[in-house]
Amino acid sequence: MESRIQKKHKNSNFRNAMRRFMRNRTAVVATVILAIMILLAVFADVITQYGYEEMDTAAALQGPTLKHWFGTDNFGRDLFSRVLYGGRISLVVGFVSVGIGCLFGCCFGAIAGYRGGKVDMIIMRILDVFQAIPSLLMAISISAMLGTGIINCMLAVGITGIPKYARITRASVMSIKETEYIEAARAIGENDAAIILRHLIPNSLAPIIVQATLGLASGILSCASLSFIGLGVLPPTPEWGSILSAAKDYIYGSLHFIMFPGIAIVLAIVTMNLIGDGLRDALDPRLK
Repeated sequence: MESRIQKKHKNSNFRNAMRRFMRNRTAVVATVILAIMILLAVFADVITQYGYEEMDTAAALQGPTLKHWFGTDNFGRDLFSRVLYGGRISLVVGFVSVGIGCLFGCCFGAIAGYRGGKVDMIIMRILDVFQAIPSLLMAISISAMLGTGIINCMLAVGITGIPKYARITRASVMSIKETEYIEAARAIGENDAAIILRHLIPNSLAPIIVQATLGLASGILSCASLSFIGLGVLPPTPEWGSILSAAKDYIYGSLHFIMFPGIAIVLAIVTMNLIGDGLRDALDPRLK
């Protein structure tokens, strides 16, 4: 459907957006930090010399040393290992939950925006009910119904993000569904599903990408919150929120126990928010 001129125009827009993003030093530094965190989590078993379940009760609640860089927890487990392994769980939950919310939200939003009328009203009123409930409260409710565990935590966090992506996609689709290339697709007989999947959603990706990047931060925070109150990932599986939950009883005597997983959560959230801000500025069509 697309001509060579249209494809060249898209490639040019992408290159211009990347140039604007690379000029944002804060966003670039945040991207590097996030990449390092991901690599540390992926290669945790290579980097650390202790397993996350290895106990040394004689060294319980020991502060940072050359042997244990982040100190040890209340069971004598190496906290550096647990924070790195916990990053795997937290980051995976963040990415998967965003994927769930983005997939279903984009589909619902695209259908509502393209069809309009009663279909739009029904879909959006249902999503309004979900969005009226605070996201963390909804995640807690869903997790309480489904039970604890990594998969249920991903589902609980992912479902709470569906209304946001649906609204963003709906707004984008409504603004482009009457354009010439959509009319041309209808004229040659493409069905609604093909038009939505091939044309509407791909051309609505810019705001969705920004929201997804920001959603990673909220997904990690929601996962940590669920684990902290015992509705997410449960011990002995390491996850930043569950580590903080175990550390809360030792906050005064062993500050390192709560400090390092807390720093990991804050660093991940801040870097993702900075990347999201950078992408928002880079993908803003008003900027040249």
